[in-house]
Amino acid sequence: MSTIVLYPSPGMGHLVSMVELGKLIIKHHPSFSIIVLTLIPSFNTGTTAAYVRHISATFPAITFHHLPDIPLDPNLFPSMEAIIFELILQSNPNVEHALQSIISLSSNIVAFVIDLFCSPAFTFAEKLNLRVYYFFTSGACCLAQWLYFPTLDKTTNQSFKDMNTLIHSPGLPPIPSLDMIGPFLDRTTTIYATLLEFCNLLAKSNGIIVNTFDSMEPKAIKAIADGVCVPNRPTPPIYCVGPLVATVGDGSRECLNWLDLQPRGSVVYLCFGSLGVFSSDQLKEIAKGLEMSGVRFLWVVRSPPSDKKEDRFLPPPEPDLDVLLPKGFLDRTKDRGFVVKNWAPQVVVLSHKSIGGFVTHCGWNSVLEAVSFGVPMVAWPLYAEQRFNKVVLTEEMKLALPIEELKDGTVSAVEVEKRVRQLIEGDEGKFVREISTMTKEEATLALSDGGSSRVALSKLVASLGCF
Repeated sequence: MSTIVLYPSPGMGHLVSMVELGKLIIKHHPSFSIIVLTLIPSFNTGTTAAYVRHISATFPAITFHHLPDIPLDPNLFPSMEAIIFELILQSNPNVEHALQSIISLSSNIVAFVIDLFCSPAFTFAEKLNLRVYYFFTSGACCLAQWLYFPTLDKTTNQSFKDMNTLIHSPGLPPIPSLDMIGPFLDRTTTIYATLLEFCNLLAKSNGIIVNTFDSMEPKAIKAIADGVCVPNRPTPPIYCVGPLVATVGDGSRECLNWLDLQPRGSVVYLCFGSLGVFSSDQLKEIAKGLEMSGVRFLWVVRSPPSDKKEDRFLPPPEPDLDVLLPKGFLDRTKDRGFVVKNWAPQVVVLSHKSIGGFVTHCGWNSVLEAVSFGVPMVAWPLYAEQRFNKVVLTEEMKLALPIEELKDGTVSAVEVEKRVRQLIEGDEGKFVREISTMTKEEATLALSDGGSSRVALSKLVASLGCF
């Protein structure tokens, strides 16, 4: 049996989308077996254990090989990205050992598919004569920016954060320099240098699998395919096989029971990913805005980030809603609002008939979930590539309304009120809803027999030399 080894970086979003790729391959090409190498660190990247157990029980062709945790002191690292990169780098010997073990049991590894942040594994995978593919967990626009990043780097000695200009890249709308992908902003950091190296490896792979579909990002896909994002070097083939969206939702039924009682398309859902948190003051502004809007809402609330340095990477405690939200807010809005602590079954929520809009942090998994169910969005980015995604979603795809921040980076209650009302009741919301409905239909078509994503999957499998 031919084996494909998948190696996602730590974090729920990366793991879920990589496993969805494995499920897609097995569904249409059941002769493969899938092995997922997992790093489950002691610091907070979202709880994955229950998800791994569920997949193991329901998809026997997908097995998990857990790599040893490497204890790291979070207080020695300036950011989540820095500690994750160090964990991945120090895990290299364990990954190599795991691959050698898999090869000894089944010599027919036809592909080693790695997350972008797992690029340190690229070199020794080549030494093992493995075909290395990347699975890019964001969209084609973001991929185009990553591929073009080394070219941009050569054109200036300035950091993007200091430029105050528009950045022009092939296949993309103009990107305000401050909205560039987070770790690209400051060229003096070690993360910048590390990612520059990763971008060069990306272009050396056997192929790049992207969680998107042709009609969603045609300009970026064409720019990549035409080779203009990697001047003077070959560009590996790209395979747009999405949207890959997890279909399983478990957990509290209470919010779903509440949704069942609401009118069709009347509820705005607010959720900001597995790691998104706000200050106490910002939570109060959101609450005030929702109350002023009069719009029905389902809101996932997490505790604010801790002031203690040693708590930065630990899971936040359960939120005390009576302390975090304005006095009497829950009582005053109980007839039209529902607040969930920490987590909601997002895919099930977004697929519900009562949901009329989604205020999102612009993480790509969340974007694709909204697209798959035709839900228009308000874009409120927080970290990583999310500010970049906001520009693409609002300016290029027209799938979202933008949240406007104040100079200090906060969002006022008045802005929250304005955007959720526009989304549910206004002409602006009607326009993005129409685009969202059309994009949903295109997504369904892409995954159907003869659709672009199914064709891309067949081409990917053919490139493995199995058929």
